[in-house]
Amino acid sequence: MAARSVIALVSVAEVVATELADHLERRGHDVRQARQPWEAESLLSGKGIEVVVVGDSLSQAEGRDLLRRHGGEDGPDFILICRPADLVDKVLALELGAADVVESPLNVRELAARVGGLLARRGRPAQELIVLENATVDLRSAMVMHRSGTEEQLSPGQVALLRLFLASPRKVLTRDDIIAAAPAENADAFDRSIDSRIVRLRRKLDTETIITIRGAGYRFDPPRQFDD
Repeated sequence: MAARSVIALVSVAEVVATELADHLERRGHDVRQARQPWEAESLLSGKGIEVVVVGDSLSQAEGRDLLRRHGGEDGPDFILICRPADLVDKVLALELGAADVVESPLNVRELAARVGGLLARRGRPAQELIVLENATVDLRSAMVMHRSGTEEQLSPGQVALLRLFLASPRKVLTRDDIIAAAPAENADAFDRSIDSRIVRLRRKLDTETIITIRGAGYRFDPPRQFDD
């Protein structure tokens, strides 16, 4: 198993840091935090940090100073959070080599996606995203991200079941097909439990793409973007 990527949050506002850390950790990343500049120096002087998010609790000059000392070709990628009026500071940070500059107030999910994009560029495994009618599924972290902003975790059995449907679009899968390729998570499950597994998966994904074919089985009719 690949080592977990390490993300540093430096002087990020507590409410944002808590939500962002939770978001990233559930996607398999290690998150380390530094509240004060001296803590940031100690954290960033060590090895293994891949992405640094610098909050606007630090002055822009302090953020750029961290970028100068710890960024560069061999250093981590930096994302700086700035206030909307700080256009000059934003340009200076980018000219110094910041990978990204985002304005506050910010959307935590968007910021996490930016972190994921930087990790992918560093050769880290990218998310496996499946876009359904009302939710996006990250198969790698087994997370369902609803359009409402809420998130749910898929169980290993639900991930196996969804992968089976994704591998066989528009093909009717019998109960035997499902039992063989995506067995239930406990040994006491019998044939009729397939119905309840499908119902629970549909409900969690908030989707109508998994169709019941009476007397035959189930079929996954993917959304239009699968055909693009």
